[in-house]
Amino acid sequence: MGKKKRGNHNRQAQAPVPVIQEQDTGAGPLPKMKRKEYEKQMRILHGELVAMQEWVKGSGAKICVVFEGRDTAGKGGTIKRITERVSPRVFRVVALPTPTEREKSQMYVQRYVQHFPAGGEVVIFDRSWYNRAGVERVMGFCKPEETERFLELVPAWEKAMTDSGILLLKYWLEVSPDEQTRRLESRINDPRKTWKLSAMDLKSYSRWYDYSRARDAMFAATDTAWAPWYIADADNKRRARLNVISHLLGQIPYKPLAHQDITLPKRQPPRGYVQPDVVLRHIPAPF
Repeated sequence: MGKKKRGNHNRQAQAPVPVIQEQDTGAGPLPKMKRKEYEKQMRILHGELVAMQEWVKGSGAKICVVFEGRDTAGKGGTIKRITERVSPRVFRVVALPTPTEREKSQMYVQRYVQHFPAGGEVVIFDRSWYNRAGVERVMGFCKPEETERFLELVPAWEKAMTDSGILLLKYWLEVSPDEQTRRLESRINDPRKTWKLSAMDLKSYSRWYDYSRARDAMFAATDTAWAPWYIADADNKRRARLNVISHLLGQIPYKPLAHQDITLPKRQPPRGYVQPDVVLRHIPAPF
């Protein structure tokens, strides 16, 4: 898999603003990917993520990945597939709860800074400081002037992050109105998914275009050369996960793992060991 490096900081300060079509104007969506093909491609990408992990550990790189998007866009599922075959000591997921009263009194970005990566770490934010540009703005949890001030300041703040050696990657997962409706209805009707449904989701659902306006303003203010937004069409979950992971790998200059010939050593002889004659509590085995 070819690797490409991030654009350098000598590019113009403001990158072109991403454009998202609210309606599908193409030839139609791609067909759903078969599970067998999906798992085959995911297995390859998981191997590459392990290689990337070893490079991060060895090089001391600091990588920060931000996932944003509407409710049901598939942020959690994508993050799960990124992290399921790598070490939690290297890959750390941050999904902060509602701020406490103490945190509300702090400088807004303060609660996020403490979670930034140290050398040899990959930190993934499942929603981030961009809450101020999205849910807080749309749901009235902050004042309009607070959002405006945030959008003014965040490019310089992210420039300070990247100048300190953090590789910052920002992903927006875009889902269509019809697909969002289908996924929310699935959460309502499937007892395995009801925990994902909150009163906030229902309120957010009714404010589709308020979120669209907030997203557009966020892109216009914070899509920069040093921290651009990358957009993934997330209507097809399997394709979206593969596309995001493939793109993520392409932004990091890691090297493939060299194959190692490893032979298991011989086990020691029992040297008189005898299984103790005690009653052990084995669990039932109905399967």
